Amino acid sequence: MMGFETVLAMMGGPDQEPQSPLYMLVWLGLMIAVFYVVLIRPQQRREKERRAMIERARTGDRIVFGGGLLGVVSNVKDRTLIVKIADNVKVEVVKQSVSQVLEKGAEPAEEASR
Repeated sequence: MMGFETVLAMMGGPDQEPQSPLYMLVWLGLMIAVFYVVLIRPQQRREKERRAMIERARTGDRIVFGGGLLGVVSNVKDRTLIVKIADNVKVEVVKQSVSQVLEKGAEPAEEASR
């Protein structure tokens, strides 16, 4: 167990001057910058790529929904897609529910763990 003197020495102690508020602001800014670069920016880039992929979906493309359902686009509207999921079965889905647009003859990709 650490003694009281050890804790005071680690915190700067009563004999040392307290650190400048500017020093704390620089560290706070640095932590925010690292947080942005490591977490926020990559997520924004992935979302931008995903939106572009959904906007490229055209009639005849195979798509994969978030739940794993496969279908073929039969009509594209502003915010929705008409998708054929079986013989004589068509459903209208919101574009944002699409997780992948497949190339001709391509198999669905495995989701990378995040």
